[in-house]
Amino acid sequence: MADNLEMKQTIKDSVFTDLFGMPKYLLQLYKSLHPEDTTVQESDLQTVTLENIFTDDIYNDLGFLKGDKLVVMIEAQSTWTSNIIIRALEYLVNSYRRYFTENNMDLYKSRKVALPRPEIYVIYTGNRKKRPEEITLSQEFFEGKQSAVEVTVKMIYDGKKRDIVNQYITFTKVIDEQIKLYGRTKKAVQQAIQICKDADVLKEYLESRESEVVDIMMQLYDREEIMRVHDFNVARDAGIMNVVRALKDVGLSFSEIVEKIKVQFSLSPERAKEEVEEYWES
Repeated sequence: MADNLEMKQTIKDSVFTDLFGMPKYLLQLYKSLHPEDTTVQESDLQTVTLENIFTDDIYNDLGFLKGDKLVVMIEAQSTWTSNIIIRALEYLVNSYRRYFTENNMDLYKSRKVALPRPEIYVIYTGNRKKRPEEITLSQEFFEGKQSAVEVTVKMIYDGKKRDIVNQYITFTKVIDEQIKLYGRTKKAVQQAIQICKDADVLKEYLESRESEVVDIMMQLYDREEIMRVHDFNVARDAGIMNVVRALKDVGLSFSEIVEKIKVQFSLSPERAKEEVEEYWES
């Protein structure tokens, strides 16, 4: 596609973590969560995002410390899944591990370590419908029964009018609208950015980071396309393998199987032969 950019391996952020990774916007985010804290300043917040240690992919998780609180923020985008609780728990445990290491805390000594109190939030940018205000591990996975571990996740759907969360969610919805018009293209991203700037939605951020936002979004689209093709190829290869084995078990010859694979999977004679050879002795 002509509008697609070449993938930039150095970019790891999503727009979510790029935006809230900046101290001024992180401060606005914290204030939207804790409006009662009227004296908080940028210097009071310490980002502890794990920089995507689990996978070489775009990530939408953000963690930061404020006093005795460890705040974990996750963007769920438009897909609703209870698995977000597991993701939050995994992120929280690894955030604690990093916190202990950076503060030289020894868990094997008798002295009790200082443990920041966790707060876990999910920003859900899809259709709320009748989604709950919070979800818990026990309710979602154990039918409400108590277990050794409990996790409570507070859901954020719209934010408060014109606050930074509300603006971010509005930005994601404008992006979705433009994708419907122009597909996953550079034009869709540029149109969305212009619409948001005109509506004073993340205007300052988008004016200062427009090229970076375009790059981030195009990398996301590139990766999604790569994974789509990868998943298709994995499924096709598994299908070919199963057909080759089944036809061989019922006594068809090598050449007969090649012909059937060629027709069933729309392959050239040469490619069909290569595929059958790969699985013939497996």
